[in-house]
Amino acid sequence: MTVTLTEAERIADGTLAAGRSKGAQPLTVVVLDAGGHIVVVKRADDSGILRVEIAFGKAWGALGMGLPSRTLFARAADNPNFFTALAAASGGRVVPNPGGVLLRGAGGRIIGAVGVSGDTGDMDEDCAMQGIAHAGLTGDCGKQ
Repeated sequence: MTVTLTEAERIADGTLAAGRSKGAQPLTVVVLDAGGHIVVVKRADDSGILRVEIAFGKAWGALGMGLPSRTLFARAADNPNFFTALAAASGGRVVPNPGGVLLRGAGGRIIGAVGVSGDTGDMDEDCAMQGIAHAGLTGDCGKQ
């Protein structure tokens, strides 16, 4: 099972709405399916020119490692050599910063990932979680 187009659109719309309601900087959201393919990309007006790549990198890294990007961020501080190697192995696509959230389906199985960029990592992550809830799905951002 993987995230559907309808679910991905609801996630993206809910994420952008959360950003507007919280007064966040213009956000960009990328939703990937379980295979790492882009399902939806949406960006708020005036979102920065690198935000798609950053949001993709947060989601793709989370999906590829099976860990939320907040967890990757914490582990990068403890093991920078591994993350240097990971950056090389992934062609620089992994962005280990909060804002990459795993989507979980029945039984906790990973069905995709959401990446958000535009504000602080904490704000990006919070808006992603609200977008995921808006779609009626479960997100794993790594917070206990």
